[in-house]
Amino acid sequence: MSEFWLISAPGDKENLQALERMNTVTAKSNLSYNTKFTIPDFKVGTLDSLVGLSDELAKLDIFAESLIRRMAQSVVEVMEDAKGKVQENLLANGGLKEKMKCLKIDLTSFVTHFEWDMAKYPAKQPLVSVVDTLAKQLAQIETDLKSRTAAYNTLKTNLENLEKKSMGNLFTRTLSDIVSKEDFVLDSEYLITLLVIVPKPSYVQWQKTYESLSDMVVPRSTKLIAEDKEGGLFTVTLFRKVIDDFKTKAKENKFTVREFYYDEKEIKREREEMTRLLSDKKQQYGPLLRWLKVNFSEAFIAWIHIKALRVFVESVLRYGLPVNFQAVLLQPHKKSCTKRLREVLNSVFRHLDEVAAASILDASVEIPGLQLSTQDYFPYVYFHIDLSLLD
Repeated sequence: MSEFWLISAPGDKENLQALERMNTVTAKSNLSYNTKFTIPDFKVGTLDSLVGLSDELAKLDIFAESLIRRMAQSVVEVMEDAKGKVQENLLANGGLKEKMKCLKIDLTSFVTHFEWDMAKYPAKQPLVSVVDTLAKQLAQIETDLKSRTAAYNTLKTNLENLEKKSMGNLFTRTLSDIVSKEDFVLDSEYLITLLVIVPKPSYVQWQKTYESLSDMVVPRSTKLIAEDKEGGLFTVTLFRKVIDDFKTKAKENKFTVREFYYDEKEIKREREEMTRLLSDKKQQYGPLLRWLKVNFSEAFIAWIHIKALRVFVESVLRYGLPVNFQAVLLQPHKKSCTKRLREVLNSVFRHLDEVAAASILDASVEIPGLQLSTQDYFPYVYFHIDLSLLD
C-alpha cells in the first residue's frame, strides 16, 4: 500500500512498552510494517508560538500535498504518449544520505528511510524560521510551475487547435494541406475557381450537371481533389459574374460551395505555424520534464519534512515539556487491515486520553474544547501520508 500512518507517543517507560506491544501485535497479525521515524530536537520557543505554528503547518501541509499532486499531474500531461513511465519520473532524489544522492530514490523508500536534512533546514534555527524556509521554497516552486506549465499548455493548445482544423470533415477542416496552386485559376479578372462538396452518391449527377447549373461555367473544368467518408471536394471554374447564381443552383441540387479563396501567403503562413509549434513543443518538452522531475522531488522532500514538523509540534503540545516522545511510521499491509490496525492503536494507547478513546467507540461523546471532529482525533498524535499521487 502507498499509505502511511505517522504516529507518536510519549517517550517514558510505560509508553515505550506500549509501542513495543503495538509492534508485537501488528507484526503477529500482519497488520503493518513499522519503523522508527527520527525527528531532531528543535528549539521549542513558547507554547503560544507552537499553537500558531500548529495552524500554519496544517495549512502548509495541505498546500504542499496539493502542489505535488499538481506536479505529478503535470508530468502525466507532458509525457502524453509515455504515460506508463510517469511513476519512474516521480522520485525523491537527493533526499537521503550523501552516498545515496546519486541513486534514484522512490517515494516509499524516502519515507521509510527518512532523515532530516540538516543542511537545508537547520534544526538549530528557531522553528518559525524552519517553517518559513519551507513555505518560501514551496511558494517559489508553485510560482515557477504556473509560469512554465502555462507557457507549455498555451503552445500545446495552439498546436491542438491547428491539428483539429485538419481533422474535421470537408465542410469544416482546413484545406491548406489539400489544395495546390495548380487547382485554381488565379489572377484572372473574369474567371474564378470554386470548391464544391459533393455527396458520394451524387458524383455521377455532378459530372452530368455541373456545366449546366449556370451560364458561363467552363466546360470540363471539374476535378476531384480530396475525399472523406461522406463526399468529395471538386473544383469548378466559372465567370465571376455568375457566382451567386451558381451557388443557388448548386444548393438546390445538394451540392455545397465551400467558401475558400486560394491565398498562397496565408497557406504558407499556416504551414509554417504548424512547423514552428511542433518545433517549439519539442524544444520545451525536455527542459520542462527535467524541471518537473527536479522540483517534484524538492517539493515532495519538503512535504515529508513538514509532516515531521507537525509530529514534533503536536507531540509537544499534546505531551508537554520537556520534549520526550517517540515517532513511528506504520505502513498498513492492505486496505482491509486499516480498521483492525486502528482498533489495536486505540487499545494500546487508550490510557493517553480516555475520553478520546471512548469517543472513537461512541461518536456521540463530545471532547470538551476540541475543534476537530472525532474521526480526526485519536489518543495519540496521528498524521496520514498518501503516496498514491496520480489517483
